[in-house]
Amino acid sequence: MDSKDLITTFSIVAYDPDNEEWGVGVASKFLAVGSMVPWARAGVGAIATQAWGNPNYGPDGLYLLEQGESPEETIKILTEADPRGEFRQLGIIDKEGNTASFTGDQCLDWAGSREGKNYSVQGNILAGREVVDSMADIFENTKRKLADRLIAVLEAGQEAGGDKRGRQAAALFIVKENAGINGLDDRYIDLRVDDHQTPIKELKRLLQLFYEQRG
Repeated sequence: MDSKDLITTFSIVAYDPDNEEWGVGVASKFLAVGSMVPWARAGVGAIATQAWGNPNYGPDGLYLLEQGESPEETIKILTEADPRGEFRQLGIIDKEGNTASFTGDQCLDWAGSREGKNYSVQGNILAGREVVDSMADIFENTKRKLADRLIAVLEAGQEAGGDKRGRQAAALFIVKENAGINGLDDRYIDLRVDDHQTPIKELKRLLQLFYEQRG
């Protein structure tokens, strides 16, 4: 595999049961990471697919969740059918907040994950385990809107060292039933920073614009 296809990333998949929102937050030294990593569907769940990412894990994984497969079984089905499965990393959360994560043996250090109630954080080529631990601690100890919590999680990951190759892109994707433009779909928040010196800071600015314009 070509190293240019390596999505060195830290991300979170999460569920807000009070507001029935599912979301993914991601940051990376990878151009336009938001076009690849985050996938979600209201009433179904959310998926982050990264490392030597397989984009098919997004739609295929959501389909499996919708058919009633657990996050653990969804990961098993996806990776066992993939001849490059050991190069992949992913985190999954279902409609009830159940989670599972996978880090293939061929993902580059530091690579790993941490799961808790209504969330999973994962990353590869990170500064160290402290990145995912800091992310998890912030999620567990904040009670704001899901979008704000996910931004805070990304900030914590970056402050702990983040992607050890550097910074380039970030994205925030949150779905909620009938919360899209004119209530016609579930794409509540879909913000992307494709190339920026401080992508998480820029993503936070875009979120504030979203609040100002859409309330």
